[in-house]
Amino acid sequence: MITITDKGAEKVREFLASQGADPSEAGLRVGVRGGGCSGFQYNLAFDQERDGDEIFTDHGLKILVDSPSLPYVRGSIIDYVDSMQGAGFQVNNPNVIAACGCGSSFRVADEEQVSAV
Repeated sequence: MITITDKGAEKVREFLASQGADPSEAGLRVGVRGGGCSGFQYNLAFDQERDGDEIFTDHGLKILVDSPSLPYVRGSIIDYVDSMQGAGFQVNNPNVIAACGCGSSFRVADEEQVSAV
């Protein structure tokens, strides 16, 4: 399961509203792609449901995850942070064993799955 904090949900609703999107049809897509200095990078976007997506609902919002990304993000909590370093969505992922110094890429325990993404 993937969940979202109160602040994260508030920001998702704001962004969906600014795009004129209906929260019953659109949601926050959470995925990963290969890259970065630690192996993977998060790919967050506002999107419509696609075939093969795993759909989680939290705070009345859809969280969309493609099948290849699911093992890498399962159990994550999506938050929205506004700090001196900037503002944006943050993924608190229990699967991460290492992250790069800048925080934009990460590594998970099963390195053999790198080629699957």
